[in-house]
Amino acid sequence: MCSTLLADRKHVLRASPTYRLFWIFLTFGLFGMSADVLAHAVAEGDKGYIQEITGVNLIAFMYLGAKHMVTGYDHLLFLLGVIFFLYQMKHIAIYVSLFAVGHSTTMLLGVYFNIGINSYIIDAIIGLSIVYKALDNIGAYQRWFGFQPNTKAATLIFGFFHGFGLSSKIIEYDISPDGLVPNLLAFNVGVEIGQLIALAMILIAISFWRKTDGFFRHAYTTNVAMMSAGFLLFGYQLTGYFVA
Repeated sequence: MCSTLLADRKHVLRASPTYRLFWIFLTFGLFGMSADVLAHAVAEGDKGYIQEITGVNLIAFMYLGAKHMVTGYDHLLFLLGVIFFLYQMKHIAIYVSLFAVGHSTTMLLGVYFNIGINSYIIDAIIGLSIVYKALDNIGAYQRWFGFQPNTKAATLIFGFFHGFGLSSKIIEYDISPDGLVPNLLAFNVGVEIGQLIALAMILIAISFWRKTDGFFRHAYTTNVAMMSAGFLLFGYQLTGYFVA
């Protein structure tokens, strides 16, 4: 399997001052985002729709699931980190499948069995999942601690947490038990469709980027920016937990 460690790539150079500024702008940009965006919530209009409808509504729930994944900044950042140094489609398929299995399992079981976790806590953990992957991509674990975590196991485990993040939100909206199981399955199918759409867009963008001379030069800075975003989300959610 291809390595995910930036430190193992001999062509990595120091990022230019321009690209060092990228993560600073990203961090301040996230500070400027609204509380609703950073709170990983379902959109207000969708929330009202979920609370009002009853019975089986497969198309509607598929749409809501796809919309959540495509607009879910935390899922997208984690997926970007996971595939950042994966070049072969079979490796991408393995890791994305592990994330999908974890995400789907806890989302479905969490809602069905009414297993709720404080949304601030679970979203803080999701922020740390982004930090974990960014550190993995820059080879921090081997340099700092002398060991390499099992990346497949970590992807699956963090997939569980991402699924609990969504199930906790759905539980808060008191979805109708009438048609619950088929609606949840449809929602999950939508999530996976949205994940494939988002993954396709990420792969297209990163494939073009990899063909440029500056990819390895700027990869370190990009992962530092991603790590900064994860820490920001973690801190924001912990602050919300203690203040709310």
